[in-house]
Amino acid sequence: MGRKGEKTREAIREQAYRLFAEKGFKSVTMSDICERTGLSRGGLYRYYAGTEQIFSEILSEEYEIADRIERKEPAGAILDDMLSAIYAEIMEKERSLSLAIYEYANMGNEPFFAEINERAKKRWISLLEYGAGTGEFREVDTGAVSELILYYYQGLRMWSRVISFDEKTAENYEKMIRQILRRE
Repeated sequence: MGRKGEKTREAIREQAYRLFAEKGFKSVTMSDICERTGLSRGGLYRYYAGTEQIFSEILSEEYEIADRIERKEPAGAILDDMLSAIYAEIMEKERSLSLAIYEYANMGNEPFFAEINERAKKRWISLLEYGAGTGEFREVDTGAVSELILYYYQGLRMWSRVISFDEKTAENYEKMIRQILRRE
């Protein structure tokens, strides 16, 4: 697929993400996505077979940290960028996929989520090990701390769907992660 095709797929995922955040997984149809993107049904089906394929691609997108570690960027800068993205997800309730994720998981997709969780945990472990190796982070139990980071975040993201958090809640998350990791 050429560059134009990739840009179209990216635009489809972006608009579908918004729909899934607004309506959940079960309520979004390919017609909804056509309407939101301006594509015809045939145009949309040229890129995706259905909403499940689009949603699984959205959920499979990952923070790019391996390349940043390979380029030897400071671990603290990578951490700051990841925490900023998490902060935005917590504070922007309308961008939360929690309801859609819950619905999708209850359709028998637990192995898919287990795989996503394992990849996320490995990404965090690699960052924690890298940061400890450069001396920017404290030596910690990387498995336990990666789970703490992931599940604390997932809880905040899920709850942000049903209750409003003030900025202090998201700031506390960032502050606690930095306190656990950073040498200061």
